[in-house]
Amino acid sequence: MGSTKPDQIAFITIENGIKKANLPLLSQIVLGFAAGAFIAIGFLLSIRVSGGMPMEWEGFKSFIGAAVFPLGLILCLVAGGELLTGNMMVVPMACYAGKVPYRKWGINWLVITGSNFIGAIFVAYVFGHVAGMTEQGPYLDQMVALAHSKLEDSFLIAFISGVGCNWLVALAVWMAYGSKDGTGLILGIWFPTMAFVALGFQHVVANMFLIPAAIFAGHATWAEFATNFVPVFLGNAVGGSIFVAGIYWTAYMKKKTTA
Repeated sequence: MGSTKPDQIAFITIENGIKKANLPLLSQIVLGFAAGAFIAIGFLLSIRVSGGMPMEWEGFKSFIGAAVFPLGLILCLVAGGELLTGNMMVVPMACYAGKVPYRKWGINWLVITGSNFIGAIFVAYVFGHVAGMTEQGPYLDQMVALAHSKLEDSFLIAFISGVGCNWLVALAVWMAYGSKDGTGLILGIWFPTMAFVALGFQHVVANMFLIPAAIFAGHATWAEFATNFVPVFLGNAVGGSIFVAGIYWTAYMKKKTTA
């Protein structure tokens, strides 16, 4: 099990940013839908696995829920998907290197935000609401408790939580790009993703599943979703574009691109 050196991962990330920014619109939309659905399925799995556990197992219950959640990001990076939080690191890296115009950065984020939302809300409605997978017994209680914990955060706390979340998620993508085999790829994704879930950080696409699931069950409103979306989106954007892309571009690429 090997890995690429960080300065070489920077080059790989820039190349991926160029590809993502130049994908045909239809490809961005369908891959964005898939990624939103994948993250939602990972969250649904987390709720179903941990929701039925006894309350006195709280610590273990939280760990198990966090341990299975990374399925969504693994599917995005292995099967293929355009995930907003990953693109919040990858596309800016290519822009900083002068390989992608800033206009395409904005367009990519806009398209992927919308398509991720459609994919996530599809899973929330069809599997969560219609099939009742988040609206039965302990699974309903777990889903509502998680949704309310996100909605109770102030703007500042939600923003900070979003920064922490995408610092870790973007690092998961970064390490996945540096892996040289399947085992390294999975582990590189799993550890940071598990950590953000266990820490309770807020992920804008995961919330596109969780909060609408609570809305469909009658335990939240679209106004609350909108109030949560803004700070978490901004925090995730800072976490990916500054705390990962900005740091590593400055460390490894700035002199090379300005020379």
